[in-house]
Amino acid sequence: MSQPVQPPNQPQQPFGGQPVDGNPYAGQPGQPGPAAPTGNPYGQQPPAPTGNPYGQQPPAPAGNPFAGQQPGQSAPFGGGAPFAPAPPARNNILLGVLVALGAAVVAGILYGVIAGSIEREVGYAAVGVGFLVGFAASKVGGSNPAIVGAAAVFSIGAVYLGQLVGISMVLADVAQIPFSEVVGDHFDTVTEAWSQEADFMTYLFLGLGAIAAVGGAKKAG
Repeated sequence: MSQPVQPPNQPQQPFGGQPVDGNPYAGQPGQPGPAAPTGNPYGQQPPAPTGNPYGQQPPAPAGNPFAGQQPGQSAPFGGGAPFAPAPPARNNILLGVLVALGAAVVAGILYGVIAGSIEREVGYAAVGVGFLVGFAASKVGGSNPAIVGAAAVFSIGAVYLGQLVGISMVLADVAQIPFSEVVGDHFDTVTEAWSQEADFMTYLFLGLGAIAAVGGAKKAG
């Protein structure tokens, strides 16, 4: 038997989705072709952020950069809070005693000038002498008991010296002789006059000077 002869130029099916008639999206027979992209090509992407891109960040601190620290937290860089060094302790006994002696001599002379000018003693002046001696000694040498004791003793001597200076000024005025001559040539007369004129108030002023010296030392310490 003879085979049927195929007609010439019979159209053939495309292989594997090849383009048909110039259409690149034409599919194979029986299968739908892929849809062409339509509309916004970026439609599936999330919308771009709008407004301040840094809106979610906390605001930067204004003014003091350390204002947000809690109490008790240390300063940055581990430095801690600054502290003032403690003042050095004063404990120079010799210097304190020397200052007490110098202050006693100066205060005693001033006290004597005041007493000789008004020809009487003043209790407040005796208290001032003792306070000045004790305060100066303790301010320089410290509050050592030895310094306080020396200041009290020197205060008694300062008040006594002031009383002698006052008597010398009175005698010089009465005898019409220079003050230096009374002190240099008739000092025994001055001490004898003090012994004769000494009374309760005289010794009271000596005691007030010593008490005031202790109070001045405590005030300075």
